[in-house]
Amino acid sequence: MTPNQILTVSEISAADRQAIAGGTPGLTLMERAGAAVVREIETRFTPRSVLVLCGPGDNGGDGYVVARLLADRGWPVRVAALPPQSDMARTMAARWPGPVQALDADLSAELVVDALFGIGLSRPLSGEAARAVAQINAHPERIVAVDVPSGLPGDTGQPQGACVRAALTVTFHARKPAHVLEPGRGRCGEVVVADIGLAPQETQLFENSPALWLPKFPWPTAASHKHARGRMVVVSGPAHSTGAARLAARGGLRIGAGLVTVLSPLDAVAANAAHLEAVMLRPFDTDADLESLAADVDSAVIGPAAGVGETTLMNVLALARTGAALILDADAITVFRQDPEELFSVLDRDDVLTPHPGEFERLFPGELEASPERITAARNAARTADAVVLLKGADTVVAAPDGRAAVNLNGSPWLATAGTGDVLAGFVAGLVAQGMDSFEAACAAVWIHGEAAQAHGPGLISEDLPGLAPAVLQDLFARQG
Repeated sequence: MTPNQILTVSEISAADRQAIAGGTPGLTLMERAGAAVVREIETRFTPRSVLVLCGPGDNGGDGYVVARLLADRGWPVRVAALPPQSDMARTMAARWPGPVQALDADLSAELVVDALFGIGLSRPLSGEAARAVAQINAHPERIVAVDVPSGLPGDTGQPQGACVRAALTVTFHARKPAHVLEPGRGRCGEVVVADIGLAPQETQLFENSPALWLPKFPWPTAASHKHARGRMVVVSGPAHSTGAARLAARGGLRIGAGLVTVLSPLDAVAANAAHLEAVMLRPFDTDADLESLAADVDSAVIGPAAGVGETTLMNVLALARTGAALILDADAITVFRQDPEELFSVLDRDDVLTPHPGEFERLFPGELEASPERITAARNAARTADAVVLLKGADTVVAAPDGRAAVNLNGSPWLATAGTGDVLAGFVAGLVAQGMDSFEAACAAVWIHGEAAQAHGPGLISEDLPGLAPAVLQDLFARQG
């Protein structure tokens, strides 16, 4: 399996130049792109009236190819366009045998192909183009976008003004950041990546799918035993806040960790003991006790319902003095908001931070606002902290200090309920405990988390997630062959 790349505008441009330098004319690439769009249209729609909107650049050139090929197949096609300005757009416009109307004409049709502006757009739409977009957006279910919905910059996924809403986007060679980051991702509808013969580019940005990490997944062997499958601990909150730690612990156990223990403050031992079975329980009183109990473990989760106070801060520092990989969530992040450098000074590259945007802001103030998009923010944060950063959201980004990053595509709205992040922290820790690279473990945990939620659907609560993991794991194991 080869992981799918996510390429920036400059990387795609480099791939185009490389193909042209290797002997493939740019017009041939454009013909391939247009043919790919036509294939996807014919797969989904019966012949009907089609309006193709063509812009002045190469995206418009793709549109002329789509119009010509559909017309050749007997579809009733009209073209509305801005005057072509690139050489290839002029060439393809000349090959279109039909009339071309202005954008201020009637734009009604049963299917609209948006080829106005592509991934390189760097300014808001205005004038005729903006008015055309507003008109066709009345029926987004009829719109097929070529490469990217017009008005959506390819590198950010952040519309700057008027922006097409498409039901289907056909892009070429690889997804771009606009296809995977919200709100752009929501503007694209279904995204299909078409092969037009470009060579892979060097990149450290990928779609988060099993192809990225499944070859490294820590499956047990016939010789495996519980100690070999990793030792994981979760630090419980006080007596009135113990459920979150147990959710993380069960998540780690279900994902395969051999020995999982809840380390509990003395006042919470009875509450935890009443609910734990396969997960073990050990009491501690001071941060020195905690450090001793975690001395020989492989991974440790701290933060879920831990409390934002001196006790949590000291417990994090105690765990950092052990050899355990730390998975820090929730309160273990927030407690360092006044002095993030104190936390960064004790982290290393095996540790994982799992913030939602609010928690991210507490550790990396201003980073999200200053960055062009979430990928850059997460990468900068990972370098700053010298740890893996799992920036949660509808478009979760996982970034490593070495520059690797992955964007998750299978997030589920059913995860928007209390406690699901605690289970995710447990999934990460359970995989790290089994020896998986922390970046790959975080990516795998996020994907499995999303698949489990999608399998359940409406009515999901966090307690369901650990029990849903085995079916996802069974499917992954079958893919291994």
